[in-house]
Amino acid sequence: MKQRAVIGAVAVAAVAAGVWAWVANRDSGESLQGSATAAAPAVSQGPRIVAPTPLVTVASGVMHDTWLLKPPAGAKVAVYEFDDLECPVCARAIPIVRAAVEHYKVPVVHRDYPLTEIHVWSFQAAVTARYIEDRISPQLADEFRKDVFANQSLIANKDDLARFTGRWFQAHNRSLPFVMDPSGACQNEVKADRALGDRIGVGVHGTPCIFVVTPQSATLVVDVNQIGRMIEVAMAQTRAEAQVVEDVKQRS
Repeated sequence: MKQRAVIGAVAVAAVAAGVWAWVANRDSGESLQGSATAAAPAVSQGPRIVAPTPLVTVASGVMHDTWLLKPPAGAKVAVYEFDDLECPVCARAIPIVRAAVEHYKVPVVHRDYPLTEIHVWSFQAAVTARYIEDRISPQLADEFRKDVFANQSLIANKDDLARFTGRWFQAHNRSLPFVMDPSGACQNEVKADRALGDRIGVGVHGTPCIFVVTPQSATLVVDVNQIGRMIEVAMAQTRAEAQVVEDVKQRS
């Protein structure tokens, strides 16, 4: 009897595991394929109700509360990027993202997500970039981030970062402050970005974590080389939705 019970329990466990794996693969596959290749919605005869998309399932984890990511005022499509200045994958991916948003003329919303658990100087680099953004200009902050990515291999620790930062300020005819962020305001901004990323699930996915967003949805970019196609799809969707609204107005 005991041997039969054990065999039966093993069989039930195997079936359950198989069912769980099939469901997980089906759900993640549908989410990934639907996010990257979904066609623009056709204009129907009646109004189409578009529900927000607060959850995106990916192979490496689950993204929560993506409804928090919205395009800036006046924009229908935007790109959100969560990155870490010490992350080598970010150094390769972010230039592709920036080229795409420039080509399609959509805004990009940058968020700092320093992986302080494994990267020793990423937080300080993010604070410096935020200082430049707040006190000098966002454009110069983008230049700093781009140059940090380009020189990652030369920055091994906080001392290297300090020397790089000093040379960078000098090269841009700027005075390096004796204390970068005495009030802690820039640190708090970086921490707020990290808290937003934690709520969404960026830490599960890892950096870079990039989304194409519309007022109704936020789609995770799984393959950064497909971001152009994803922006095109989002733009087509928003145009179709606007046409539906216009059609409803004309009928009423």
